[in-house]
Amino acid sequence: MDDFGVYAVFGVNGPPQKLLSAEGSSRVRVAVPPSVRQVVLFSSGRWGERICVNAELSDSDRMPITIGKLTPYNKCLSWEQWEEETWIDSVTLNVSLEGGNLSTEPEVIMAVKEYTPKDTAAPPAARELHGKRKREQTAEEEEGNDWTKRREEEENTCPNATTEKTTPVRKVRGQAKGSQKLFASGAETTKLKGAGEKGAEMQGTVGRTPPQSAVRTKSRQAKAPTHTAPLASPSGRWGQTLCPIDAQTAILIGGQGARMQFCKDPMWKLCTEDVSWVAAETLAEGPTPEARIGHTAIYDPDSRRIFVFGGSKNKKWFNDVHILDTQSWKWTMVEAQGKVPPLAYHSCSMFQGELFVLGGVFPRPNPEPDGCSDSLYIFDPRLSIWYQPIVTGDKPSPRSGHSACVMQERKIYVFGGWDTPVCYNDMYMLDLGLMEFSAVKTTGNPPSPRSWHGSAVLSDTKFLIHGGYNGNNALSDAFVFDIDTNSWTEVSAPELSVPRAGHSIITMETAGHRCFSEEDEDADVNGGRALLVFGGGDNEGNFYSDLTTVAVEELLGAI
Repeated sequence: MDDFGVYAVFGVNGPPQKLLSAEGSSRVRVAVPPSVRQVVLFSSGRWGERICVNAELSDSDRMPITIGKLTPYNKCLSWEQWEEETWIDSVTLNVSLEGGNLSTEPEVIMAVKEYTPKDTAAPPAARELHGKRKREQTAEEEEGNDWTKRREEEENTCPNATTEKTTPVRKVRGQAKGSQKLFASGAETTKLKGAGEKGAEMQGTVGRTPPQSAVRTKSRQAKAPTHTAPLASPSGRWGQTLCPIDAQTAILIGGQGARMQFCKDPMWKLCTEDVSWVAAETLAEGPTPEARIGHTAIYDPDSRRIFVFGGSKNKKWFNDVHILDTQSWKWTMVEAQGKVPPLAYHSCSMFQGELFVLGGVFPRPNPEPDGCSDSLYIFDPRLSIWYQPIVTGDKPSPRSGHSACVMQERKIYVFGGWDTPVCYNDMYMLDLGLMEFSAVKTTGNPPSPRSWHGSAVLSDTKFLIHGGYNGNNALSDAFVFDIDTNSWTEVSAPELSVPRAGHSIITMETAGHRCFSEEDEDADVNGGRALLVFGGGDNEGNFYSDLTTVAVEELLGAI
């Protein structure tokens, strides 16, 4: 017998009320009385073939206030009135079931047991409600798109939010020659030095920030071909993303190079078969993402789309979602529902078609400086909604610049990161079945505290941590973590000996390729899985554009 059911608790003292059952209607609408300030929705019983339960709180005009969903992996949701700016006294809870043997029964309209008010308060006048909503949307837009207008006092600056230097060698009183921030911590900051001769030579004329008007124009329409001389490979940068889309192709997006300049060549296609780059910005139609760093890009093999989320540009943070369809090569910007703060230097993992965004730097209005998040947000591309799951256990402290590796399609391992002025080298694991965090007790020689390191999955039980920034220096060491034994092992590979932070590391299945490094450009690498390392900075003024490959078997054999 199927004992599946969906229940709700209205208010602190309200009893659980059954909304959906296995044999009844698949849709229900509940009028929430003005006295209720909290709503908890949860499921009980076996899910079977059922996919999800969609839940929506809406106002008297049926405009969504907040949206979420229950799944076999996220069986509880909660809302509180003081967390929702648009929650008024007259709201409705709409719940619908997807998947399984859906009933043809009509929608059920219910009232809250024992709490139905005798006199229903009249909804606000349409003019007042619409005016209020319009003002709130304007405020949210300003928060998500231009925080600089609200911040005039001293900040704990995001690492790319530094006054631009006109030349890489100009001396400024009290600073190192041509200094540039890589890691900032309030009044006490450490700095990434301006590009040296090597970095400047590597950049050439590339790296200037386009005028703001041009940036806005480009973000709304297809890109026009650049008039500068075409490059054979990407310019040096850090803070970019490199996202594999098939066995021989990866897409590079964004980044920042010398003199604090956002890259004018923000998008490239990498073919690993012959290790060649193709400038790809003008290949895709639609509204391209504005220049940024600290964003995430993740590929969904089922829909064959890349999801780009968040990031920052100077003192501007983003919470937008851009999707690149790799079949049609067209960009679209998602009109997502639900709330997610602007974030940069967060982690993003994909599990069962959804994006799991953890941590990151977020802007806060004065008098508080920018801070790090410890929250988990989930984006459902099918419904275009953001929601926060109920998680239990010992979750990580607020941080950004950390890494997250999905292992065995059921666990996310979170390592390192920073929250000014502290760097971390702790490990946490999120069980995606139980939605429970736990601190991982490790053995062996662990990596030192760091952020902006690279990470990549090597096998079903092992992943790699390489490089990063410890608050003073860029690092070049590499470690492999074994989830079966919870042990660290330091590994040595000549290809990984260059100190770098803010670089990209991916693994790809390749039929065979050649090593593309400065030390040995002609070295053969056998077919199989390969580790690809691109870009990053060394905190000494150099921003790399090299692509280095290492056989995964070589790394696993060094353990």
